[in-house]
Amino acid sequence: MKIATFNAASVRARLPILIEWLATEEPDVLAIQETKVEDDKFPIADFEELGYNVAIHGQKAWNGVAILSRSSISSVRTGFGDELFPNDCRIISCQVNGLSIINTYVPNGNTVGSDKFIYKLAWLDRFRTYLDQNFHPDDQLVWLGDVNIAPEPIDVFDSKRMLGGVGHHPDEFVRLKKIVDFGLVDVFRKFEPGPNHYTFFDFTLPRSVDRNLGWRIDHIYATRGLAEVCTGCSIDMVPRSWTRPSDHTFVVAEFDL
Repeated sequence: MKIATFNAASVRARLPILIEWLATEEPDVLAIQETKVEDDKFPIADFEELGYNVAIHGQKAWNGVAILSRSSISSVRTGFGDELFPNDCRIISCQVNGLSIINTYVPNGNTVGSDKFIYKLAWLDRFRTYLDQNFHPDDQLVWLGDVNIAPEPIDVFDSKRMLGGVGHHPDEFVRLKKIVDFGLVDVFRKFEPGPNHYTFFDFTLPRSVDRNLGWRIDHIYATRGLAEVCTGCSIDMVPRSWTRPSDHTFVVAEFDL
């Protein structure tokens, strides 16, 4: 089973890239973040033409998450189910062939110490509670998406300079570790333990892709039993060079199910 994640930075702006990549790579499941569109304007028909079922949770101009699946999608849940983040379209979960999938677009945090950074930490805390309330470490569970955290020095091109800033901050590391301690495995690191593997390249840095000045903030996690049957996980850099790319690229994991 081939499962992928991609922050599109607008699903409509990146639709040609999505269509070409899906037609070529044919993943069983694709999680999309930052769709930036209301549900009634999401381009569902374009994905259905490729044979995908679609579950969406979006809002105008901001945030938004979606799950595409070649198999039927069931048990769709959006949001946390409480009033802490009622208008925050950042999480969608479902089941595909008995596999639980959670797609998240974790808040960026903007600036350390800001209200948005405090919000990010609270969101991460709430996500750990969400796992405890709805899942078990023995479940076949995949959590993937734009996590907006580069948790290790090797996950960012200049850790010494970036450490303590948004996305590479000790307070974020603590929250992410608590989430992972639920019983999750970063499957990319199962296969690629070394540095210089990134998923996000800032447009404001000249030639950031060519110079490999990136961050690994798009992750795929699986519960331990499922991670054991993960046969590969890689970052697909090819679409990052296509016309009008996102500042992120695709991460793909394969499971022997």
